[in-house]
Amino acid sequence: MRTRADVEAHIRATPIKGSPAERRAAFRALAGYGPHGDALVLGGVPARAFGAGPPVLWLHGGGYMFGDSTSHAACAADLAHMSGHRVIVPDYRCAPEHVWPAPRDDALAVLEEVGMDTPLVGDSAGGHLALVLATQTRATPRSVALISPNTDRTGLSTTRGPNSATDLMNDDKTDRILAKIAFGTRPLKDPQVSPLFGDLSRLPPTYLTASDAEVLAGDSTLLHDAARAQGADITLAWVTGLFHMWTLWPAALPEARHTLSRIAEHIKKHRPK
Repeated sequence: MRTRADVEAHIRATPIKGSPAERRAAFRALAGYGPHGDALVLGGVPARAFGAGPPVLWLHGGGYMFGDSTSHAACAADLAHMSGHRVIVPDYRCAPEHVWPAPRDDALAVLEEVGMDTPLVGDSAGGHLALVLATQTRATPRSVALISPNTDRTGLSTTRGPNSATDLMNDDKTDRILAKIAFGTRPLKDPQVSPLFGDLSRLPPTYLTASDAEVLAGDSTLLHDAARAQGADITLAWVTGLFHMWTLWPAALPEARHTLSRIAEHIKKHRPK
């Protein structure tokens, strides 16, 4: 795939449906295959690492059902190259076999081995996971970068319904179904489910980005405004007209490369001198 038109045609031709195993296989095919990286186990959790340097933890998206270190290899490798950091993508346990808090516990186990102050990057559900780690656990990341995170399940967002028609990679109905599978009967206002209601003053310097055309655009607006009101150092950068998870295709989308370069600069700005 060389252009945005190629990516969009590929998305339309690769629906993510069926059983969890079928969805996982479809998502891997959709994302494509980047560099193999280095396979390793950290805190008992399998992972892949890309590049060299101080560690960064990338928590992958995929609705807590699909996605892994293979689907996110291309963007993780590009971020490693741009930042001069070793980007680690854990293969945390996913639903329906392993429901919440299994992903959180796995991510914490990795942090315990690589350092609780390791910078966090997360896209979509991985952005939700990064938020929970940074605001509701003993993790102390030096910085956080969030790409279209899920932040609220209570219905405050005004974009989940309308933008379902313009987002090739996500829709409100599917997003709700995946959340129900992952979180079960937990209250929607539980900060573990909707981190918008957590203590956002605990956020370290945070770079937040989303597309104005995606389902989760409103989640980012809500997070930004609430975090700012609680005194957090947070920056919101919009991209225009793109679909959810655009950073999966840095080879084809200049916007993906630009987003990754901005995240790299954010990480470098806040690393120890």
